[in-house]
Amino acid sequence: MSSAIPMEFPHVTAVCKANLYFGGKVASHTLLFADGSKKTLGLIYPGEYHFGTGAPEKMEIVAGACRVKLDGGAAWQPYSAGTFFRVPGGSGFTVAVEGDIAEYICSFE
Repeated sequence: MSSAIPMEFPHVTAVCKANLYFGGKVASHTLLFADGSKKTLGLIYPGEYHFGTGAPEKMEIVAGACRVKLDGGAAWQPYSAGTFFRVPGGSGFTVAVEGDIAEYICSFE
């Protein structure tokens, strides 16, 4: 699905400590909003990584590209800049990046 990717998030609190996964191959920073919601902004370096989810997530691809397979799904789906995918809560997904770094915004819904 395509999405209007925001260029900035005004009036947020940025958490300085990065969230690092897979030896730093996936890294993100948390943004806290006045309404209590949060998002993460991150980078995914080339490789294949599996993530579990607690809450439902919306993953927007800001730059680069990736392939995603949701837990329980049989097929990989491609996503490029300007597109997004959703992951159900209590589930997971595998993301694969080949080539340039993929940049993303993760919203917890």
